[in-house]
Amino acid sequence: MPLFFRKRKPSEEARKRLEYQMCLAKEAGADDILDISKCELSEIPFGAFATCKVLQKKVLIVHTNHLTSLLPKSCSLLSLATIKVLDLHDNQLTALPDDLGQLTALQVLNVERNQLMQLPRSIGNLTQLQTLNVKDNKLKELPDTLGELRSLRTLNISGNEIQRLPQMLAHVRTLEMLSLDASAMVYPPREVCGAGTAAILQFLCKESGLEYYPPSQYLLPVLEQDGTENSRDSPDGPTDRFSREELEWQNRFSDYEKRKEQKMLEKLEFERRLELGQREHAQLLQQSSSQKDEILQTVKEEQSRLEQGLSEHQRHLDAERQRLQEQLKQTEQNISSRIQKLLQENQRQKKSSEILKSLENERIRMEQLMSITQEETENLRRREVASAMQQMLTESCKNRLIQMAYESQRQNLVQQACSSMAEMDERFQQILSWQQMDQNKAISQILQESAMQKAAFEALQVKKDLMHRQIRSQEMISEQRWALSSLLQQLLKEKQQREEELREILTELEAKSETRQENYWLIQYQRLLNQKPSSLKLQEEGMERQLVALLEELSAEHYLPIFAHHRLSLDLLSQMSPGDLAKVGVSEAGLQHEILRRVQELLDAARIQPELKPPTGEVLTPTAPQEPPESVRPSAPPAELEVQASECVVCLEREAQMIFLNCGHVCCCQQCCQPLRTCPLCRQDIVQRLRIYHSS
Repeated sequence: MPLFFRKRKPSEEARKRLEYQMCLAKEAGADDILDISKCELSEIPFGAFATCKVLQKKVLIVHTNHLTSLLPKSCSLLSLATIKVLDLHDNQLTALPDDLGQLTALQVLNVERNQLMQLPRSIGNLTQLQTLNVKDNKLKELPDTLGELRSLRTLNISGNEIQRLPQMLAHVRTLEMLSLDASAMVYPPREVCGAGTAAILQFLCKESGLEYYPPSQYLLPVLEQDGTENSRDSPDGPTDRFSREELEWQNRFSDYEKRKEQKMLEKLEFERRLELGQREHAQLLQQSSSQKDEILQTVKEEQSRLEQGLSEHQRHLDAERQRLQEQLKQTEQNISSRIQKLLQENQRQKKSSEILKSLENERIRMEQLMSITQEETENLRRREVASAMQQMLTESCKNRLIQMAYESQRQNLVQQACSSMAEMDERFQQILSWQQMDQNKAISQILQESAMQKAAFEALQVKKDLMHRQIRSQEMISEQRWALSSLLQQLLKEKQQREEELREILTELEAKSETRQENYWLIQYQRLLNQKPSSLKLQEEGMERQLVALLEELSAEHYLPIFAHHRLSLDLLSQMSPGDLAKVGVSEAGLQHEILRRVQELLDAARIQPELKPPTGEVLTPTAPQEPPESVRPSAPPAELEVQASECVVCLEREAQMIFLNCGHVCCCQQCCQPLRTCPLCRQDIVQRLRIYHSS
């Protein structure tokens, strides 16, 4: 720092802004930001360090000042241990502290437009630093410890005298943006520096013998440190997190600007009230000074009157004169002490030597002046200082006349002297009572301030306890989450092992079924069709002919058992909705609407032509001759099996080719059965799918 540099004294407006910002930061419910920018500071005040330490501030803004050093005397960087954002741009810093690495929580460091000559090597200890801006300084090189910044994402070194980048910068795998003067670079070459950040990192990795990977693969741990947990599940998590983080910071800064405007309005109101208070204080001071002058004037006049009478009658009133002189000396001492205290309380407007001189002059004047009447004294109290001086001149003339007529008024003067002494004693008692009242007021004010400080300290202690409780609860929650995540991983591994075992078992079963029992399930299905329960056959025979013909016409014969089981008739179907059919088991939406429409048409036609309506007692009788049911034989099926072809209930186009186990339904083709998890007919879970092959 040059020798001719002098510390600038901040202006009144800057001083008021600093006081307002410090008071604002200490308020209950204030945010984590301490903004003392544009305060014309030559060094950071001690109160700012204490505020950051006690209230655990996270953002410190000190830009646009006259700082030459970050750390003043008797201060430690450990007071800023909780700071995450440190903004020092537009100052006159020539160096940063060597122990800057103690700020382990720092994430953003902005020292743009300063006079920095070098960076401390301890900057490598800032493991959470994500943004470093040293633009427009006087740096000639960067320290090798810059490669230890494992979380650095943005680095701006433009506007300096740097020509070479440290090779250790290749170890910073999270660097996304590097701003520098490509035309002034020697290492890496200008062509590489002009190609962008990725090209520079590839060049440094190649020179260091490392393999280059894009920063997006290393950003996940950095983002998880900021509180993100969802980025692990999606490949687009880091970029989404970065955009959300930018949006969150924008919202926070906009909220901060709004709060700043609100605080500025409050500041203006506070300044207006302060100015009114100052005016009232000035008026009180003026009144007190006028009262003091009046008291002094009255004391001077009374003293002069007494001393003049006593000097002229010294031979006759020697004893009384001595007594009065002793009293006057005591009163002078008391008055001098009271006046000195009053002058000290009025902000020491005059120097002590001048006060002593003025008191000495006043004492001399008090000895020279004569007495004055009580009526004139009361008039002098009501006048101002200027009129008092004029009255003094008039009183001097009157004193001369009184001296000429003194012989006739000698007895009156003695009586007046005695009465004036009594009045003076009363006034001294009144002055003592005023002083006592002032002392009581000061003591009460001090007690109130101490009570307020105690309440503020208790509030800060409660807030600190709440923060510690929140931190402990968050730690417990993080431990529980870690335990649950480990348990989930173990369960997923066990699930994967069980799935692999089931797949092996299924492959073995399929191999066995394909090699040894190729047509077993087809035979069993055919036997099930042939051995339909007699109760179901009777129910199908009891259905209405028109309903049976309607289902056959719509290719929905496979729903006959369902309609027979639920004893559905045309009248019941006319009162049902598609949702009711879906509950019964008809899953196709088009088939539901078609059945209901055709049923309504049949009923309308029956109302027009009653002869078309079937009788109530008519039931469907089978046209084919009844055959007695054959007993189930465990032997092989006959050589020629008559397999009835059915279409897929999903696409209604291809032939049903798949058997679902365990229910045994054949209702889907090979293409439509893959996405299904439950049987379309009975809604049971599908355990296995078997393909049907028709032999020639």
